Parts: sequence; structure tokens; C-alpha cells
Amino acid sequence: MNMQDLSNTRYFKVEKETQVGVKEVLQTVYEALEEKGYNPVNQVVGYIMSGDPTFITSHNNARSIIMKVERDELVEELLREYIAREAWK
Repeated sequence: MNMQDLSNTRYFKVEKETQVGVKEVLQTVYEALEEKGYNPVNQVVGYIMSGDPTFITSHNNARSIIMKVERDELVEELLREYIAREAWK
């Protein structure tokens, strides 16, 4: 490296991972749990309440996928969908 190289600032850019939607995460995880014979609702509740990722199967990379979103985001999405569907009949 010569002196001229030290006078310029070099740029380094890291590409962000594609943002994964919470709905897609829940759908993927639900399907993976169902395929492995688990009760998806019980397993997702266990994960949300405890934060323990072992409640989620690693089948189809579901465990890694669910850990890409925060647990509070999962709860928000579930509540948002519930309210939208019920519309306070």
C-alpha cells in the first residue's frame, strides 16, 4: 500500500438481508411445526412466553426464521390479525 492509497477513504457496503415479514415467518413456522406433528399454537405460545427457541422445530429452518423477528412483533401481529378478523362483532 502506498501513500496515495492512504489519502482516500474506501467504502465498504454490507447488503442487508431481505426484510422478512412477520406474517410469512408465522406461516412458515406454523407449517413446519405441523409437518413434524407438533401443535403449532402450543409451540409458538411456548416460544413467545419463554423466549426458548427449542419450542420451534429446526425443520425447514423454522427456528432460525422465527428468531429473525422479535417476540413482541409476533404478539403484535397475532393481536392485529385477531382484531381485524373479529372486528368486535
